[in-house]
Amino acid sequence: EVHLVESGGDLVQPGGSLKLSCATSGDSFDVDAIAWFRQAPGKDREGISCMSISLGTTYYADSVKGRFTISRDNAKKTVFLEMNNLKLEDTAVYYCAADWALPGRSSMFNKYEWDYWGQGTRVTVSA
Repeated sequence: EVHLVESGGDLVQPGGSLKLSCATSGDSFDVDAIAWFRQAPGKDREGISCMSISLGTTYYADSVKGRFTISRDNAKKTVFLEMNNLKLEDTAVYYCAADWALPGRSSMFNKYEWDYWGQGTRVTVSA
């Protein structure tokens, strides 16, 4: 079993920055894929970034590419999502997800491909 706990969500102004954390525990040392999803009010959960832990490769949705960065501290078993130049449309509940292997390119941002989820942390971008 893998346990994920997100933190770092907050209220921030447009153009601001925020860094989210996802602490992993349990059998997390066997997990090789980590992702960040978000769900805005009234919308479906969308994948925005993921990474292969063993390969170090990272992937981003077009909506966040160039603004968000996913990273991992192996010693602390924590995954981060650094978010810069935040926009109003970034307002959402952000979730981290994990799985034993990274899904293929065509499905890596499909929520049904990920087995383990955190409870989410809320990010509000507002003036």
